Amino acid sequence: MLQSAIKAVLEASDEILKVYEGAIDVDLKDDKSPLTEADRRAHVAIENELKASGIPILSEEGKNIAFEERKNWEAFWLVDPLDGTKEFIKRNGEFTVNIALIEEGYPSMGIIFVPVTKSLYFGGSALDASYKVSDMMSGEFDVEELLKEADELPLMQSEKGLVKLVGSRSHMSSETLDFVEEIRETGREVELVSMGSSLKICLVAEGSADVYPRFAPTMEWDTGAGQAIAEGVGKEFIDWSSQERKTYNNENLLNNWFLVKGDYE
Repeated sequence: MLQSAIKAVLEASDEILKVYEGAIDVDLKDDKSPLTEADRRAHVAIENELKASGIPILSEEGKNIAFEERKNWEAFWLVDPLDGTKEFIKRNGEFTVNIALIEEGYPSMGIIFVPVTKSLYFGGSALDASYKVSDMMSGEFDVEELLKEADELPLMQSEKGLVKLVGSRSHMSSETLDFVEEIRETGREVELVSMGSSLKICLVAEGSADVYPRFAPTMEWDTGAGQAIAEGVGKEFIDWSSQERKTYNNENLLNNWFLVKGDYE
């Protein structure tokens, strides 16, 4: 399944880059969020690859599947064909393709690919680890060889007395500012790290950042793959409302606020 999921993100990436290199036409969904031809093409590429697994697919760009139909799924693929459409439109490169395998309500495996930089993140409890490949090219590959060549996460460790926090350089919510102040009151410095899409979670997983408080709306397909990768290296992914590990396939696919946290304390 890992081989198939990685192949799916690579094929989706090829479709995304075809659009990225030309004029980008933007439509608006009902919620006013942007949608491009790249989103649609990536969805089709992923669906074509994963459907052979026989496992149901829940995708941001797929059909609206009623909770009554999906509530008894023991396992399913959770897909965001293009995470960071706004970054894609801005052409800043900070967008990703996300696929997670959800089992019994939790992500067991996640795959995140960055089309522009060719960075591949993958891992989770199914692998007992998480990994990064810095230059993953499209084409044939052997997953066993890939596991041998990949860099195991994290790539770096926290600095004593310094907490690297993932946030927005231009605007942080009052709740995030309060969170930052709580850290500073313990005597530690806070350094802001900014990034788009699910790469925010990858920064914590690889050790480039220590904590990612998200006190703003996200959807389940925005976070499933990242959660698997972060948890694969022992990071915590906490639902802010319950203060428990975040769950998936809820009736409402809108996430509560959450916190991705390393061992900086």
